[in-house]
This record gives sequence, structure tokens and C-alpha cells, in this order.
Amino acid sequence: MSYFITGTDTGVGKTLVSCALLRGFAAQGKLVSGFKPVAAGCDEDEHNEDALALRAASTLQLGYGQVNPYCFPRAIAPHLAARHVGVRIEMRRILTSYDELAGQADEVIVEGAGGFLVPLNEDLTFADLARELDIPVILVVGMRLGCINHALLTMAAIEERQLECAGWVANVLDDTMPALQENIETLRARIAAPLLGIVPRMDVADANLAVQHLDMSLLERGQSNE
Repeated sequence: MSYFITGTDTGVGKTLVSCALLRGFAAQGKLVSGFKPVAAGCDEDEHNEDALALRAASTLQLGYGQVNPYCFPRAIAPHLAARHVGVRIEMRRILTSYDELAGQADEVIVEGAGGFLVPLNEDLTFADLARELDIPVILVVGMRLGCINHALLTMAAIEERQLECAGWVANVLDDTMPALQENIETLRARIAAPLLGIVPRMDVADANLAVQHLDMSLLERGQSNE
């Protein structure tokens, strides 16, 4: 089984939730792999921080390029980061890399970049990638002012493409957000998919702590209904 992790925006906790899911499935004795198809912003070794975190949370021994086939120096929109170095992101390469991981792992957690409709190239977006992979989507909602609109627009885009949403996660970015719980309940009433958990604000991202706030049984239930 695999899941595509998307978010309401950049910096909303997709990597934290992705790593938490990897930890949760690993605790069930499953072979797990993280997959960051495209990353923008890398270190002197041409490695991306998010991709490294996914690799570290995987139980398979993977080369960096297996986890992150496309990595670009500038931390800007992926299609622009690629264009700046004369590269075109190709869907075929991503799908081939994914198939290699899916052939080894029980669970592959695929993390997008930015939001759901962020472009990959002049023709395709991450939404197109999710549709090509044809795997359930998990939406990470960064709980801060404006998140209701962002979350519902993203859900509308997921539903428009007739993709299954396995659930959503409320990741608290601002614990002083006015009416935080009421915002969560508003989304809960309007999103048909289950709320997988509420991850509290963390000064330092900790996937081992975050997974304690996720109800992994909701994903197990969804898999048993297939």
C-alpha cells in the first residue's frame, strides 16, 4: 500500500507527518520506504533535508537517489528550480523510481512538494502525479489563520480528480490561533475523509512524538476494505 502526502501549502508539516507514518507502519513490522520525487533546496552534497529525513525513517536500506530522484539547488517552486539548471522533470522517471520502491516495500509514503497543484513542468502538476500513481491521498492541514479555505480548496481539487482521500491531519503550526478547536471542527464537518490526528505544535519536529497523535488504525481499516 502507498499514500501520497500533500499539504495546504509549503511548510505545513508534510515531512513530519510522512516520517510519522513511516514510523507507525514500521512499528507494525512492515518494510517501509519514503519517497520524495522532487525536492528544491539542497546542501553542498546535493541532498535535500526533507528527503534525508524520509530516508532515515525508512526501514529499507536505500541510496539517496532512490528516495529523491530529482533534487535542485534553489529552494523555489520545483518547475522553476528545474528550469534554472536546464532540466525538465519527467513523469516517467518518477514512476519508474516509485515502482522500484513499491516492489520492495510494504508501504511507500510519497511526499509532494508545496501544495497539491504545484507544477512539475509546463504541462503537469503534483496532482497529475497523484493521479498517475493512483494511490490514496493524505492531506496535511497547517493549522493557522486561513487554513479552512486552503484545506477545502485542496480537498475540492482531490475530489475533482476522483482520487481517494484516506484522511487528513491537523498539524498545529500556531498554538495561539484563535478558535483552534473550532477551526478543526469546522473542517471535520466539511471533509468527508477521517481526521487521522491532531499533531501539536513542536519547537523541533519529532516524528516519533507525532506518530503518537495519529490514529494508524484508521488507515488499517481503509486497507481492509479494499
